[in-house]
Amino acid sequence: MDSEDLENSPNELVGVSRGYTSSKGDLLERIAKIEGQIRGVAKMVEADRYCVDVLTQISAIQGALKKVELGLLEGHLRHCLIGHGGGPTDPNEQTAEVMGVVKRIVSH
Repeated sequence: MDSEDLENSPNELVGVSRGYTSSKGDLLERIAKIEGQIRGVAKMVEADRYCVDVLTQISAIQGALKKVELGLLEGHLRHCLIGHGGGPTDPNEQTAEVMGVVKRIVSH
């Protein structure tokens, strides 16, 4: 999904809080740290650093992204699927939505 798809998403409800709303500041800090790590990897490549060192940093970035991803999923389950965030209200639709996310998470 690219940024244009996100902007036109049917789930963009104005004034609706999301599962991450209460921790948005922490979430943005984590994302900023990940951005910094990515820039660091680019500098490592530019400097011809040892392959294993670059791979180690990439693994750390993936771990940090996984923590963000799982935190967002938990917030979604605890907030959005109990009727506060614009998620589906039908239990079958909720299950389908969550399983779609879980499948994407475990396939990466």
